[in-house]
Amino acid sequence: MKGRLMKATPGIMGVNVTPIIDVALVLVIILLITAPVLSISDIGVNLPKTQTRGVEDESRLSITLGLTGELSLEKNIVSREGLAAELKELLSMPGRESTLVVIRADEDVPYRMVREILKEARNAGARRLAIATSQGERGVEWTPTL
Repeated sequence: MKGRLMKATPGIMGVNVTPIIDVALVLVIILLITAPVLSISDIGVNLPKTQTRGVEDESRLSITLGLTGELSLEKNIVSREGLAAELKELLSMPGRESTLVVIRADEDVPYRMVREILKEARNAGARRLAIATSQGERGVEWTPTL
């Protein structure tokens, strides 16, 4: 009797990468959506309204000043006395010399307090400073309150 020769079935020759690509794209989309949310502090502020050009893509540090005087640098709550030291430490990191420092202050905070924060940021080594505002309606004139 002649032995039966079995046909050898070929094994899997490649890996199906479609599911891997799908998962990777979903992760990228989640990252793009959550990254801006993670960089803003939890202190609630009502920003002043104005008409400005769009936000540019660049590296920035955010200082948030709440209505009652609470401060945060990025997501960390800081004391008024510790703000300059922490900001100086962040700005001294390599590649952060020309980082834009954005002051986010409630619209009802006295400008005197905003001016003091700007001065502290400048003394800590910030070269570029900005004050965050929210977009106002077109055609409506914005008048500052005294």
